[in-house]
Amino acid sequence: MAVETYTGEAYCVKCKAKRNFTGDVNVSESGRRMAKGKCPTCNTTMCRILGKA
Repeated sequence: MAVETYTGEAYCVKCKAKRNFTGDVNVSESGRRMAKGKCPTCNTTMCRILGKA
């Protein structure tokens, strides 16, 4: 099974700004799709909720 990727914008808590990032899409325990990747500026983990799976 191929890993789904997401490229878009998310809020970085450390930088306190919206940044573009690329991350892998996972399904959380509550059934929501979530993109998780690294901030290109400070290398902090960024998450974006995408919706129900």
